[in-house]
Amino acid sequence: MPRRRSHGLELAAGCTVAIATLFLSTGIPATADPGGPTTGPRREVPPEMLASMQRDLGLTADEVKTRLTNEYRAGAAEPGLRKSLGGSYGGAWVSGNTAELTVATTDKDQSGTITAGGAKAEVVRHSLKALNDAKDALDRTAAQRAPATDAVSVWYVDLKSNSVVVQSTEPAEASAFVAASGADPDVVRVVESPERPRPLEDLRGGEAYYINGTVRCSIGFSVAQDARGGFVTAGHCGPAGAATTGFNRVDQGVVQGSTFPGNDYAWVATNDGWTPRPWVIGPDSTNVTVTGSQQAPVGSSVCRSGSTTGWHCGIIQQHDTSVQYPQGTVSGMTRTSACAEPGDSGGSFISGSEAQGVTSGGSGNCTVGGTSYYQPVNPILRTYGLTLTTG
Repeated sequence: MPRRRSHGLELAAGCTVAIATLFLSTGIPATADPGGPTTGPRREVPPEMLASMQRDLGLTADEVKTRLTNEYRAGAAEPGLRKSLGGSYGGAWVSGNTAELTVATTDKDQSGTITAGGAKAEVVRHSLKALNDAKDALDRTAAQRAPATDAVSVWYVDLKSNSVVVQSTEPAEASAFVAASGADPDVVRVVESPERPRPLEDLRGGEAYYINGTVRCSIGFSVAQDARGGFVTAGHCGPAGAATTGFNRVDQGVVQGSTFPGNDYAWVATNDGWTPRPWVIGPDSTNVTVTGSQQAPVGSSVCRSGSTTGWHCGIIQQHDTSVQYPQGTVSGMTRTSACAEPGDSGGSFISGSEAQGVTSGGSGNCTVGGTSYYQPVNPILRTYGLTLTTG
């Protein structure tokens, strides 16, 4: 039976980022109930994660702990506030070293509801639905006739500016793309940008694997479907039916489903020689334990594991971003400031101990910095009926 390579000791249960039980004197309540308790036992963050976030985000150790706690609490509180605000909901994000939660609304009379929920209120002009409708119009137009990648590269809902941003090297052509979509011009703004995302083909994430004996990619997260184990990864790594081998070139499994472009996700069912583990390879080959897949809000910290560049952290800049790759448009992506390079595709994005997504593409590099995009993990799990392996 093939044996998996060791990546160091698994972090003890008491050292994993079990943020749901952490306590800080600042930030939003630990429960979605505005009147809920804000006290509880405090637990330690893995030292390797502390060091990486201090290095990449310029934080102190205490700021890292505060930030991770408040990010988790923000993610738990946001669904209840969204429901309470209804059609006036304008989105939510965290900001600052303490990850203060801000919730936007088009109805100033709802500000009290937001502050009672432990968040800062911001009154905006456009609801999140109006922003999403405008972006959906751009997505439909791109699906029918994709814009040139050298003219329009990325578009996304930018919660903080309460607009849909279209990034382009040719603003005039981007404006024509927006006009053709029929999107509300008051909602959309074109921003000149040199960014040119590309799929990070030759990569790995938590662990290297090979597709049809040639292309190298990265394992995202361990999953299960009924009695079968496996992992999720990027769809551009290989088509359904492709055979995979592990880092040691030993037979590993078969790609069961793969989508790219449109989305960028896939899952591989592995043979009995491979045991799914709830781990992401962290800094210095430690194992960071995955405890769930709660989506982190915009502004949250996020770390990425890749075979080319190792472990790097950044900030979630936007959710629901559309990226125009040379192969076609991919929608529903998350944009981050974490750097990535070819060889990192398919790998894990994790916020605290919560799985976020698998690496898709990016621009720049880890020498001068750059932008990366990941396919959120929860849609992958839903699409293929998978269960995330957690510890």
